[in-house]
Amino acid sequence: MSANTPAETPAKTEIATLGGGCFWCLEAVFERLPGVSKVESGYAGGETKDPTYPEICTGTTGHAEVVQIHFDPKKIGYDQILSVFWQCHDPTTLNRQGNDIGTQYRSTIMPHDKRQTAIAEQSRKEWAKEFNRPIVTTMEPGKKFYKAEVNHQDYFRLNPGVPYCAFLIQPKLKALEDKKVIPAK
Repeated sequence: MSANTPAETPAKTEIATLGGGCFWCLEAVFERLPGVSKVESGYAGGETKDPTYPEICTGTTGHAEVVQIHFDPKKIGYDQILSVFWQCHDPTTLNRQGNDIGTQYRSTIMPHDKRQTAIAEQSRKEWAKEFNRPIVTTMEPGKKFYKAEVNHQDYFRLNPGVPYCAFLIQPKLKALEDKKVIPAK
């Protein structure tokens, strides 16, 4: 860089924290979106400190399986993230997505500030018109996020042949691609 070239300012990154069933599914969906720089699987919403996957699976920690989506708001808005969220899981089923059952699989939005809360509330209101049953998605304060163990990160990308990925995640991604919710790979 020459002395006359201004240094580029790094893009401002925002974080969205969402739960909608298994975090492997959500991670596979959101990492496809332009403007998303990182998606991490983890746990949030409970009281147990440093929870582990086996603890979460008991349903007694209060945590949900969630993803933290790091995104550039100049390329994709929080409202667009939420639009994908409503379409990639069933927000009308309480504490379950398919065969994944328990409070750890609840549909939840965990806003990080008042602006995200307002956008999420408006989005939930608008998307409620698209479903035949009431939305049961919780709105919880963005409490501490605990990153899941390394074997849960990038799970679909690293394990596409595992039956859960091949028979549940892959068809979900294909359906979302066909509806133009996410870009095709």
